[in-house]
Amino acid sequence: MDAIWEIIQTIVLFFLLLFGGGEDTAQQALVTPPPLSEGSYIQVHYIDVGQADAALVICDGESMLIDGGNVGDSDVIYTYLDKLSMDELDYMVCTHAHEDHVGGLSGALTYAAVETAFCPVTDYDSKAFTNFKTNLANQGVDITVPDVGDSFTLGSALVTVLSCDSENEDPNATSIVLRIDHGETSFLFTGDAEQQTEQEILDAGFDVSATVLKVGHHGSSTSTGYQWLYEVDPDYAVISVGKGNSYGHPHEEVLSRLSDAGVTVYRTDQRGDIVCTGNGTTVSFATAK
Repeated sequence: MDAIWEIIQTIVLFFLLLFGGGEDTAQQALVTPPPLSEGSYIQVHYIDVGQADAALVICDGESMLIDGGNVGDSDVIYTYLDKLSMDELDYMVCTHAHEDHVGGLSGALTYAAVETAFCPVTDYDSKAFTNFKTNLANQGVDITVPDVGDSFTLGSALVTVLSCDSENEDPNATSIVLRIDHGETSFLFTGDAEQQTEQEILDAGFDVSATVLKVGHHGSSTSTGYQWLYEVDPDYAVISVGKGNSYGHPHEEVLSRLSDAGVTVYRTDQRGDIVCTGNGTTVSFATAK
């Protein structure tokens, strides 16, 4: 299916450029999600890693791990993948280099083989990041820094990079922001992107509407601004956060914004692991607690 979709993409791009559609028009055509395969489904596992982030996306047998929590969560990630017999990952995404996102990815790399690894930077001065890079190198995998607007398929889903500011000195601002389209449903992953990044994405004209929003920066008031939330217009939101954390996450301002918008909120500190399953039309949730 992926091979057929890649051929279609190439043909569409060729004819649009040949007959004057222009490069911008061609790029718009290529971000149209592929048709769903028969019986296609998507599962998003928001893994409870406390005051950190980790999510496993599975669509039609293909998989992508987005962040892995802290170094101390390596065993959690290893065990989670083992439970699902997920010993091969098509994609691994380190949204940014902070330990609470990159640390546990080494646990995943101990268990699973990874085909492609994305990160906004290729170097960062921390032991957690060095271990991540070393474990990738042991598998012969280099870090790929994606460009804004890049897209790729995950089963019948289309993944689009909405932000990746590798030049920014603030690691939170470098966060890779992803939108995943699956049929009529969509999922937004924001790393620790804050309101300035949210505004830049909106100014760039990306469609950010999503069925499920992974709330940015663990529910910090520095993220999930009013205009962002208005444009995303999610039905559901997931906050990955640790119980009784010292930051006071999620902040009341964010919870109030979500409540005012009528969004159903799931929190890992209250529900543990959260699994969202979708068939391309509807989504449903199951929680560990």
